[in-house]
Amino acid sequence: MESASQDINLNSPNKGLLSEAMTDVPVDSVASARTPVPEGLTLAEEEELRSELAKVEEEIGTLRQVLAAKERHCGELKRKLGLTPLDGLKQNLSKSWHDVQVSNAYVKTSEKLGEWNDKVTQSDLYLSASSTLEDWNEKLTQSEAYKKTQETLSQAGQKTSAALSNVGSVISRKLGDMRNSATFKSFEDRVGTIKSRMVGSRENSTDGLQSPSGAGDNPPHDNAPF
Repeated sequence: MESASQDINLNSPNKGLLSEAMTDVPVDSVASARTPVPEGLTLAEEEELRSELAKVEEEIGTLRQVLAAKERHCGELKRKLGLTPLDGLKQNLSKSWHDVQVSNAYVKTSEKLGEWNDKVTQSDLYLSASSTLEDWNEKLTQSEAYKKTQETLSQAGQKTSAALSNVGSVISRKLGDMRNSATFKSFEDRVGTIKSRMVGSRENSTDGLQSPSGAGDNPPHDNAPF
């Protein structure tokens, strides 16, 4: 402990020995101590891989910058063409759906569903159920209740059509009787009289606005002295 304290003391004659000993430690040994070389790799191979990794990361950064510039240019072109984000969304959805349809998973799923459909439609249970439903349908359409209901609906439709036809004929007949009545004819005569009076008064007012005959034929004489 005393020797250590003496070396650390600034007034000690051995004060530069510690710093010189620390500066003599190589940097490579410190780095190798922090990041040990993976098994199966030499120092030269590690340095080569690190150099290649740095180049790849630099290329990734460059590609990201190029991609951002291309996206901005694409946005400007779409804006000039009047394409809205909704159009782009529709196009992306259409392309995505097309990609799904041509994908192996979609094709295999469609084939499986087709096989299941064939198996179901050709199974004895499905055929039996179909024949049972057809029998029920035939029995229903041939039953007395079904026939009576169909006849009732047909008669109701015929009665409705006849009633509407009768209403139309009644309205037409009423309008004809109204027009042939004395009241309607008297009203029509009054309207004609008022119309003829209005036309006559308009013609009289037009004649009054015209200038007297001969007024424009004789121009005024100039009585000014020569």
